[in-house]
Amino acid sequence: MTRKITGAAFLSLDGVMQAPGGPSEDSTGGFDQGGWVFKAWDDEIGETIGSLFAGEYDLLLGRRTYDIFAAYWPYVEGDEASMGEAFTRAGKHVLTRRNAPLEWVNSHKLSGIDEVATLKQSEGPDLIIQGSSTIYPGLLAAGLLDKLILMTFPVTLGHGKRLFGEGTPPAMLEMVDHKVTAKGSVIATYVPAGPLPPYPPFGPEPSKSEREAERQQAMKEGTW
Repeated sequence: MTRKITGAAFLSLDGVMQAPGGPSEDSTGGFDQGGWVFKAWDDEIGETIGSLFAGEYDLLLGRRTYDIFAAYWPYVEGDEASMGEAFTRAGKHVLTRRNAPLEWVNSHKLSGIDEVATLKQSEGPDLIIQGSSTIYPGLLAAGLLDKLILMTFPVTLGHGKRLFGEGTPPAMLEMVDHKVTAKGSVIATYVPAGPLPPYPPFGPEPSKSEREAERQQAMKEGTW
């Protein structure tokens, strides 16, 4: 039996996922809207996160998300202490090219997508991705992602890191569950559904006008 890989991400309406959790989480690129999810948080989002982490799991993370987690969760107190303890107990598999040590207990380096594929075939709990925008294109291209839960908040942020970056393959996804929260966030669950099909026969035929021919030529020349 293979391990399942589930990605869960907070998104703004304009596709930004950077620094949802706090003002100082990730200010790279001049991002100054850290902690934005809590401006539209509601109980349904909390319930979704609680359900996601209710059972046994390992974490699959990019290096920067790992660094954020490692500097926060082992030291957190109060109401969040139990989550910090759970993350510390869990295996943390970090996809990174860097050689800096992974000092948080139960942390393991993965040097490439092929090692993620090997991990997926090994014995152990299912894997959950939080944050880690850089690892999605490779996982999707290799067919390793089993489920994607997107929590899209009714906010726009203007700039910041996106979930789907360069290298994301053209593909179909099937929505298998969705709901709208009281404050207007959309929680949608998707599973991979194969490559994009060919252009359908019922689609409109390209224009054969002279004006369209000129536009096509301008695109080829880079002057459009």
